[in-house]
Amino acid sequence: MGSLSFLTFLVNLFLLQLITNCHATKLRVDYYRNTCPNVESIVKNAVEMKLQQTFVTAPATLRLFFHDCFVQGCDASVMLATRNSTSEKDNPINLSLAGDGFDTVIKAKAAVDGVPGCQNKTGGPSYAVELGRLDGRISTKASVTNHLPHPEFKLAKLTKMFASHGLTLTDLIALSGAHTIGFSHCSQFSKRIYNFKSGKVIDPSLNIGYAKQLQNVCPKDVDPRLAIDMDPITPRTFDNQYYKNLQQGIGLLSSDQSLFTHKSSRNLVNLFASDNTAFERAFVIAITKLGRIGVKSGRQGEIRHDCSMIN
Repeated sequence: MGSLSFLTFLVNLFLLQLITNCHATKLRVDYYRNTCPNVESIVKNAVEMKLQQTFVTAPATLRLFFHDCFVQGCDASVMLATRNSTSEKDNPINLSLAGDGFDTVIKAKAAVDGVPGCQNKTGGPSYAVELGRLDGRISTKASVTNHLPHPEFKLAKLTKMFASHGLTLTDLIALSGAHTIGFSHCSQFSKRIYNFKSGKVIDPSLNIGYAKQLQNVCPKDVDPRLAIDMDPITPRTFDNQYYKNLQQGIGLLSSDQSLFTHKSSRNLVNLFASDNTAFERAFVIAITKLGRIGVKSGRQGEIRHDCSMIN
């Protein structure tokens, strides 16, 4: 599965949370078969145009989807904006969400709404995705706190957080593989390369050569917002290189590297590193389960006309 086809799937999936049928009671694969049959090609074209403009489209949209689902469920509440900046997107942990992710969803929605008969009716991607979500009406800063993983989290804390959403250890490790096309900022890992703990300047789980490279790119006085590829080997390809990097101590964040340093997760990292097909299969299962979190139906939500505000 190449990065383009993966991204097209992802944006379709995320877009389903924005405009859907208000009578939905259960997600299903063929939900929009009769209402907007050309939706896949409509969205695909919009996404491809955006991706040609900037590759940031890929990791930005994926991260946006994850941050939405882990807070109040998959209801596009992360897209909402308020005049007094008190919505989910204004929480400090969400300030680093790239604008290209939001823009991709907005442009894909506009493309669908521009087709007669398809306005406020969006369907699935090129492979089986469960459909029928509603958009949420509530989005607050406070709702984000303690609901999203931090870069310093260790495996036990990550496992507990994912388990609270019905996601297994395998799901956690598979979804973490999305960092193969992601990016982070110097401030998110500076402690690992400059002030790890007393007597150890550099995190010993970090490859020393890689640590030196990071110090060169992110000197102590650098702008903390500087973005760094999370996968320094194949940053523009959605593949299993992320796991190969972990085997070599090239996990950018502590939370990444903990997947390999911990015995209970190391075997799965090794499996995905050696078998890209196994990784892709596990990823599809995991992101499908992610899309089921907190689904709203009936009067719990609405079909939002504008991505950034409730109707």
